[in-house]
Amino acid sequence: MRAEYGSMAPVELAPDVPATLVIGYHTALRILHDPEHFPADPRHWQHSVPADSAVLPLLEWRPNALRSTGAEHARYRLANTAAINGIDLSELRGTVTELATALIGRFRGAGKADLVREFAQPLAFGVVNGMLGCPADIGERIARGMVAIFEGDHAAEGNQLLTAALMDLVEHKRTAPGEDVTTRLLTHQVALDDLELVHQLVVLYGAGIEPLQNLILNALLLILTDDRFGGDLLGGSLSTRDALDEVLFTDPPMANFCVTYPRQPVLIDEVWLPAHQPVVISMAAANNDPAIRADDRTGNRSHLAWSAGPHACPARSAAYLVAQEAVDQLLDVLPDLEPALPADQLAWRPGPFHRALATLPVKFPPVFADGTGG
Repeated sequence: MRAEYGSMAPVELAPDVPATLVIGYHTALRILHDPEHFPADPRHWQHSVPADSAVLPLLEWRPNALRSTGAEHARYRLANTAAINGIDLSELRGTVTELATALIGRFRGAGKADLVREFAQPLAFGVVNGMLGCPADIGERIARGMVAIFEGDHAAEGNQLLTAALMDLVEHKRTAPGEDVTTRLLTHQVALDDLELVHQLVVLYGAGIEPLQNLILNALLLILTDDRFGGDLLGGSLSTRDALDEVLFTDPPMANFCVTYPRQPVLIDEVWLPAHQPVVISMAAANNDPAIRADDRTGNRSHLAWSAGPHACPARSAAYLVAQEAVDQLLDVLPDLEPALPADQLAWRPGPFHRALATLPVKFPPVFADGTGG
């Protein structure tokens, strides 16, 4: 793409859904910091998209911070950041430790596991449900809806399932408030209505479960398959945080996202971008742009995995903490983890936006509850 098109390439996100994919780092930064020319509101665009398009439920307008601009965005962002900033990180670390310990305890004596199904997926699910004060039965419906939307498999049905479940969560928190993100959104001074509350939660779940799960798994895959990294990490010269930063550069959990829709044709890098057509930032491509690539990125956090500008992720501290604690807990109990398949034989889930392993099978010497092996 770089050789043929330069910093931006024409793509299709789905049949009959043209877009521009931004693959240059400096161009991506310019767009992310220019909401005036590149607003995030898709309402004009979505009327031109087939109603059954697999990408529509993920990209369509919702009254939330991710899909708004200007004063609307500022209002939603204010409520979201206040709700997220109320998270007690010390308490969150304890929650992750408790969940990870319980999950590892289920397979530590088996000598094998699928880290997607048995570890990262239920851990991310449990952590986000805890932060949002969501009962497990409602959370399971939310998770099913999110998977369908991200993968584009029955996305419309997934969208309906998700919306109904989140409405139930809002009603639940009205009658049973707590020290959680949902309650703080409900009681925030900007006075969100029920529809707005549901769609703030769409973003929080969408950004919480799927990318967090993928970050944990992609970091573990790097540690387990890269002799340079795995050996150094287990030897103590590189930290888990370094592994997370490396993977956020080279293999970010959301490969392509941060979608904007120019109000009028825009000339950038000698290319005219059409009005009301998606401009998609490829975080994976921009992070690996030869113009900024360095051999040693230890301590370098200039990647775009959290986005940048007014729509930058407000929960990165919590996400870092959860992913780091999850990886540390797993490697502490099972330091001799090995992949059960070569990396080139692993299956990845479909979808134009996320970078998500379907499975991550591992093997290890069994460790029993009393700490002995066998």
